[in-house]
Amino acid sequence: MSVLESISHFREIRALSFEKLNVLCNELRWFIVEALSKGEGHLGSSLGVVELTVALYHIFNLEEDRLIWDVGHQAYPHKILSGRKEQFSTNRKKGGISGFPSIAESEHDHFGTGHSSTAISAITGMLLADNLLGRLAHHIAVIGDASIVSGMAIEGLNHAGSLGLPILIVLNDNNIGIDPSVGAIKEHLNTLQQGEKNWFTTMNFDYRGPIDGHNIVELVDALNKYKSKPTPTILHIKTIKGKGIKEAENNQVVWHAPGRFDAKTGKLFAQEHEGYTKYQEVFGQTMVEIATQNQRIAAITPAMPTGSSLNGFMNRFPTRAIDVGIAEQHALTLAAGMSTRGIIPYVVIYSTFLQRAYDQLVHDIALQNLPVVICIDRAGLVGHDGATHQGVFDVGFSRTVPNLTIWNPMDEYELRQALFDAQYTTTPIIIRYPRGYGKLKHWKHNFGHKVSPVKWKKKKDRKVVVVSTGTISSYTITPKVDHVHLFQIKPIGGDFFSALLEYRTIIVIEENSEMGGLGEYIAAQLLKMRFKGSFYTRAIPDRFIHHSSQTQQREELGLDQEHINQWIEGLLCCG
Repeated sequence: MSVLESISHFREIRALSFEKLNVLCNELRWFIVEALSKGEGHLGSSLGVVELTVALYHIFNLEEDRLIWDVGHQAYPHKILSGRKEQFSTNRKKGGISGFPSIAESEHDHFGTGHSSTAISAITGMLLADNLLGRLAHHIAVIGDASIVSGMAIEGLNHAGSLGLPILIVLNDNNIGIDPSVGAIKEHLNTLQQGEKNWFTTMNFDYRGPIDGHNIVELVDALNKYKSKPTPTILHIKTIKGKGIKEAENNQVVWHAPGRFDAKTGKLFAQEHEGYTKYQEVFGQTMVEIATQNQRIAAITPAMPTGSSLNGFMNRFPTRAIDVGIAEQHALTLAAGMSTRGIIPYVVIYSTFLQRAYDQLVHDIALQNLPVVICIDRAGLVGHDGATHQGVFDVGFSRTVPNLTIWNPMDEYELRQALFDAQYTTTPIIIRYPRGYGKLKHWKHNFGHKVSPVKWKKKKDRKVVVVSTGTISSYTITPKVDHVHLFQIKPIGGDFFSALLEYRTIIVIEENSEMGGLGEYIAAQLLKMRFKGSFYTRAIPDRFIHHSSQTQQREELGLDQEHINQWIEGLLCCG
């Protein structure tokens, strides 16, 4: 029986010899590789923390001590060792375990960390709470994948270092997030030596390192020394993302989340999409076109050049492409500053990460009415990443902000045209587009006409109209109703509402949160206009949507084409 199979409870890891700890590391690494070869998941980061995870379980009592993983996608070894080995094949699948730590999933996930850079603040809060209540416990945060550069992580360090209390921050320094790390902090980390004054020591941390994060003996020794320390400590470890798989070590960006692959050969399995293009690629290719024609265009990303398909732009225009690292707030205010000096900044940011920069959207961009183009990637349902990453709230929190224009294209053609049109704006514009592949093979054709804010498909004497926005507008809706696509969902002209008053029944469909969404806004306007007919909405209900495929999520919520038409037919029959 293998060491991994012989462990019935993680407390047994504390009794293992160094020889068996090394065996456990090898078995755990291969278990992750085999499991993820059959399904999607975050491979590289988890392979990089195998030895660290085993060492932490060997030294600490994680039934009493508190441990937070940041970023959460490096927590697969932790999940496997904390009682979810048998469930791990369900990782990120519908009804299965989450791809990130979740306090709702396990008592051993001490804090949810789907986003980055939150662990230091959270573990400091746990430390203070336990001190107030007289609890004795160790408090450890593992922060990696370039998350230390985020403003929130620095805020947490600033507070924790001032307390003079025992807290351990393990800095998992692998020199890469999803893409290679950037910035002055990264350069500083590469120069650190034990015994020298550095950034951490100036904040009252006892700095230990850097040490080899794949040497179980060194790790155990360092963690043992911390246990008797009465002061804040930084343990700086150097790891290799993708450790143990040659292909993953050599191509860390691709192997961050590689999809299905052959576990023995490392060969990636191609995904067939019959010539269709990801919306992210439409964005990336179009940005190169625009910037070729307009020297004032710049592109800004908070650590997501690959995910947002900005690599081609960065290669072509390196001085006009800016990766600010995991710093969403800085990205938006940086863009605001650039816009005041004649640059046209396009900020590409995931919907779920824009939440972290709401104040900058309001105060620095909208309030000053600056011509910044905010390209919201992953708008709508995102699939397997689940509740922490759903892009369903940005319409609600941005629609209420004055001076913003919001565009929500139905397809690749409208997205491409919107990106071109946005360069001429004198006010801030948001352009939303979803994760995944579009439906047009020739999306570069028939180009050049500005997109109409409203597109009607009217037939004579129809009394029912469906209003939709985004990719739902590309669905084939039953011919028994009129159908209107709202490309521009803010502002909406009064003529549109006057036209709606001609109908007996109005149906609004959107892949956004129902709370604060387009449907609520239209209903409020119709109420002011004393609309007397029937009004229905279908959107994402007031709950978090958990992990499964995008197709499964839309089917579950009745937001796929088949369920929408069945619902409309039911309303026509019985409504």
